[in-house]
Amino acid sequence: MLQKQEMEEVLSILLEAGGDFGELFFEDTRSAEMSMIDGKLEKVNSGRICGIGLRAFLNTNAVYAYTNDLSIENLKGTARRIGKALKGLPKPQEPFILNEKHYETKLPVLLPFEIIEKREKKHVMQMANEGARTYAPSGSALADLIGQIEVSYLEKDQYVRIANTDGMLTEDRRRRTRLTTRVIAAENGQKETGSSSPGYGTGFEFYNLIDPREVGQEAARIALRMIRADYAPAGMMPVVIGNGFGGVIFHEACGHSLEATSVAKGASVFCGKVGQKIANDCVNAVDDGTIPNAWGTSTVDDEGTPTQRNQLIENGILKGYLVDRLNARKMGANPTGSGRRENYTYAPTSRMSNTFLMPGQSIPEEIIANTERGLYAKTMGGGSVQPTTGEFNFAVLEGYLIEKGRVVKPVRGATLIGKGHEVLEKIDMIGNDLTRSQGMCGSISGSIPADVGQPTIRVSELLVGGRNT
Repeated sequence: MLQKQEMEEVLSILLEAGGDFGELFFEDTRSAEMSMIDGKLEKVNSGRICGIGLRAFLNTNAVYAYTNDLSIENLKGTARRIGKALKGLPKPQEPFILNEKHYETKLPVLLPFEIIEKREKKHVMQMANEGARTYAPSGSALADLIGQIEVSYLEKDQYVRIANTDGMLTEDRRRRTRLTTRVIAAENGQKETGSSSPGYGTGFEFYNLIDPREVGQEAARIALRMIRADYAPAGMMPVVIGNGFGGVIFHEACGHSLEATSVAKGASVFCGKVGQKIANDCVNAVDDGTIPNAWGTSTVDDEGTPTQRNQLIENGILKGYLVDRLNARKMGANPTGSGRRENYTYAPTSRMSNTFLMPGQSIPEEIIANTERGLYAKTMGGGSVQPTTGEFNFAVLEGYLIEKGRVVKPVRGATLIGKGHEVLEKIDMIGNDLTRSQGMCGSISGSIPADVGQPTIRVSELLVGGRNT
């Protein structure tokens, strides 16, 4: 690892070569992943990546380079090439001193992964498999419908050290783990999948906080509930979206459009709308990278800025965007602790961390009772979105038909189709049952862990793709 004096030398060259700001990002990450199919351990992978990313700005132009050759000679040469690529004027540079600052970690760990035997990690997976396999009583008709059970275990330990020409030097250590169970149910040539994937920004103690069997049971419950369900009806209708991972719709269809990555280049439907009403009065949305041990939390972002709680929408009014250092220059704004990247091979940009809708006053049962006919999207699946327009298409993993204020039967094959900014205006009821779920978010700076969440909400009118009968 580079010494402080060596980092100062490299950063000085970025300025001498023509930049007006320079940044160094060092990363050393160790990870391990195990996968199990039907109770049999199929794959065990472990890896380590270690390298440095160098970046320089000149006004609003930026050049980024990365290398795993950590020799001081190579880093100085890379810094000179970055300066030349910026086409700035070389200039003498007064020596500067990095001032190291330590922040209290937001990801404390009790049981580091390296002290845990592999057999204990395997046992966690076996419990999830057992929970899925025994969800339906042995010998029952439902038990015979369970086909394949896949369980995966992930752990990651990332250490970063970040320095820049503002004199900032800081570090962060992020340890995360996740247990995923996927169950496939099959009958008469049809297949349905259920999944459950809790994760946490902590060490192995996470598996003392949850019951791995329940992770498997939840995946099996969804698959078995859907395999014999009728197909969902199609058309415009009220849609009640369940809590937790239901927040993926706000994350994808609205959250990405609030990132400076889109806003700074005018490619967002929310450009220039700070202070304007963009949602129903009941809508409040937050991105909070400081929640202790949350999946998307870090102590500082990948530019060394301390993370913070950012109010995105308050009582329907747009309050602000998520902003990284480069786009802050372009927008005349301040960074919000939102500069994130998958690893050192990516330049950082503005990204979400733990993003969710705040709870309202209604109880979930009241929301259902006030819906004459519609769809209850209890569990959301994957989908796609166009950030420029906010248009989205999401699959419903677990759905139910609502008639006369009651959930009457499960339905499958539903998709939700719409535009994010229109959905914000049509949210007319919000529950008091906020929960968060974990996912991986992809964008131009790679795939990063992100929490999504919400209470139960109702969208007064939304296009449901299904089957007309």
